[in-house]
Amino acid sequence: MVRPRVLVVAGTHGNEINGPWLLDQWRQHPALIDSEGLDVQLAIGNPAACAKGRRYLDRDLNRSFHPDLHKEASESAAESDREMVQALELLKQFGPKGQTPCDLVVDLHSTTSAMGNCLVVYGRRPVDLALAALVQHRLGLPIYLHEADAAQQGFLAERWPCGLVIEVGPVPQNVRRSDIVLQTRLALEAVLAAITSVRDGSARYPDQVVIHLHLGSLDVPRRSSGDPDALVHPNLQGRDWQPLKAGDPLFIDAESNTVVFDGEDGLVPVFINEAAYAEKAIALSLTKRETWPLPKDWKEALAELLR
Repeated sequence: MVRPRVLVVAGTHGNEINGPWLLDQWRQHPALIDSEGLDVQLAIGNPAACAKGRRYLDRDLNRSFHPDLHKEASESAAESDREMVQALELLKQFGPKGQTPCDLVVDLHSTTSAMGNCLVVYGRRPVDLALAALVQHRLGLPIYLHEADAAQQGFLAERWPCGLVIEVGPVPQNVRRSDIVLQTRLALEAVLAAITSVRDGSARYPDQVVIHLHLGSLDVPRRSSGDPDALVHPNLQGRDWQPLKAGDPLFIDAESNTVVFDGEDGLVPVFINEAAYAEKAIALSLTKRETWPLPKDWKEALAELLR
């Protein structure tokens, strides 16, 4: 095996169609994306959902990779939980102990929210943070660190030794756009170039990295039936990454009654009014922006993985 082997996944959510289109074009035109000489494997995460233009069929594939779920998998799951079967198939083919084992995974996503482009890491594995820091240094993309959320677990990127999500937007679900494809391609090329720079010793890490720590999520007010009783306030809509102050409007109902933010000044909202999160009772997520010095052990961990 030529190391490192990188798995690039698109279509983890079947209605996010720009990433799959890019991978299809890359297969047809191998020179389209500079793979930096790396062994890159391409996979459509949820082809059945992609074929139907749906986020998923039975369950969110990007919440189906928790080891405890796989321990519970049985033959009955093959009929009732197609995403669980697909998660196991991806691990069987490309997991660290799979038929074509991969060291790193890059998961391509898109968002309907106005947060633009960012990198997402799950938890604080040094290898993930080191790679994200290198890409942030190249492209200036914000890093969203999602952790400590009992309601949202089992992400695809967590099941490989190193995993990074590229989130691009805003774009409606099931809509292809050339600018979204281009931004996805440029971000992916930056990740591959960063991996190569670690391999050949030319990596130039920043002295510090800016992280947006996930603190929790807020939902719109709802009636006892569960139906929404208010909307995201127009003064908040489209203001992802912009810090909140106490008293800023969050939600507004049909009679113009406003719910205001009563939390800590300076918290930063992201994924505001993301279409896919309505079913998860999330109208926005709150983060805290921090600047961290780049620890030496992050760099050493990534270098060791790619050795």
